[in-house]
Amino acid sequence: MTRSEQLFERAVKRIPGGVNSPVRSYGAIGEAPRFIEKADKCYIYDVDGNRYVDYIDSWGPMILGHNFPEIRENVIKACENGLSFGCATGIEVEIAEFICEHIPHVDMIRMVNSGTEAVMSAIRAARGFTGKDKIIKFAGCYHGHSDCLLVSAGSGVMASGIPDSAGVPKGCTQDTMTATYNDAASVEALLKQEEGNVAAVIVEAVGANMGVVPPKPGFLRRLRELCDEHNCLLIFDEVITGFRLAFGGAAEYFGIRPDLVTYGKIIGAGMPVGAYGGRKEIMDLISPCGPVYQAGTLSGNPVAMAAGFTQLKYLYEHQEIYKDLAAKGEKLYGGLKKIVEEKGLPYQVNYDSSLASIFFTDQEVKDYVSAKTSNLELFAKYFKGMLKRGIHLAPSQFEAMFLSTAHTDEVIDETLEAMRGALGDL
Repeated sequence: MTRSEQLFERAVKRIPGGVNSPVRSYGAIGEAPRFIEKADKCYIYDVDGNRYVDYIDSWGPMILGHNFPEIRENVIKACENGLSFGCATGIEVEIAEFICEHIPHVDMIRMVNSGTEAVMSAIRAARGFTGKDKIIKFAGCYHGHSDCLLVSAGSGVMASGIPDSAGVPKGCTQDTMTATYNDAASVEALLKQEEGNVAAVIVEAVGANMGVVPPKPGFLRRLRELCDEHNCLLIFDEVITGFRLAFGGAAEYFGIRPDLVTYGKIIGAGMPVGAYGGRKEIMDLISPCGPVYQAGTLSGNPVAMAAGFTQLKYLYEHQEIYKDLAAKGEKLYGGLKKIVEEKGLPYQVNYDSSLASIFFTDQEVKDYVSAKTSNLELFAKYFKGMLKRGIHLAPSQFEAMFLSTAHTDEVIDETLEAMRGALGDL
C-alpha cells in the first residue's frame, strides 16, 4: 500500500470523503487521491516520491509556477512580523490602490477570503444597490457554494451527479433564475418575464466549471446590452479568469465592462484570498459606510496580501506573460486537438489561452447540457493513462487544465506525447 493510500485510509475516518474539497477527490476515478508533499515550478511531488507535471496549478493561482522565489521570500518576510492582527494594515491600502489604478472597471475593492465569499458579497451588493431580488445565473457556471447560487451549478457538483445540494432551503433559491450559457435569448426571456425585478446577471466570462466552455462571439456583449436595457447589473465572476487571460482579466480580454467583478485564485498567489469590486456608487453601499453588511475577521490578512500583491505587481510589470501563455496554450491544446483529429476520435477540445478541457463526446460543447454528454468512463481511463505517464490533471471531467509560465516547450512536448499515448490506450 502506498503512503497516499495509507493517508487516504486515515483521512476518510475523520474528513468527509477524505478530502477538504470535493474537487480533490478521486472518487470518479476509483482511486485514492495523490497526497502532495511539495511543488516547484511546473512539478508536484507526492508523499511516495513520485513527480508529476502539474496542470492543476492549485486550480489556477500558480500562474508563475509553484514556489515562485519572489512570492515565497515576501511571504516569509510578512510572517516575521506576525500572521494576523485583526486590524487595518498598510499593504491592504497598497494592493487596493494598485488594483483600482490599473483595472478601469474597479473604482473600489473589498478583500475577502475566498471566491465563494466574494461572489456572495457581490450579489448582496447588487441587490442592495438596485433594490431588486432576482438574480440570473447560467446552468453549469459555478459561483461558489453559497445557498442562493447552488442551482444548476458546475464543477464538483456536476462530477458527483448532484444537480443542486441537500441542506439548501427552497426559499434560498427562489430568486435565482437559470439561463443557458451562450444563449443570450434565454437571458432576454427571463428579464422580460421578471421585468423590473432582476438585480443582476452573473456569468463566468469563460465557463470553466463545466469544463472549459468559451463564450460565443457577441454573447458577452449582448449580456451587457441586456443589462443596460433592463436596468440591472452585470457581474463578471473572474475568480478563475481574473489576471489570467489578461492583466485586466476577461473584461479586458473581451472588451466588456462589468458593473461588479469578483476575484480569487491568482489574486492570492496560492493564499486564501478573494475580492469583489466595481463602480464606486455600488461599493459605497458596503458597510461600514453603507447599509449592505459584509465582514471578515481574516480579510486582508497581511501574509495573504504580501503573496497576492507580489504576484499582481509582477504580472503587471511583465504583461508579455499573457502572450506567452496564449502561445503555450496553442501549442499544447492545439496540439491535443490535432492528435484527436489525426486519430479520428469523436472528442472535443475546448480552449481559450491558458485554459482547456477535453470532452469525450461527439457533440460540440457550448453549454451545460452538451458538456454533460461527455463519457465519464472514458475520462477516468484517460486520467489514469496520463497519471501513469507522469502528468497530473484535475480528477474531474468538469474542471479546467491550467498552464503556467513554468511549463516549458520541452514539458509541453512531453505532455503531448503522454496525451497521444493515453488516447491510444482508449
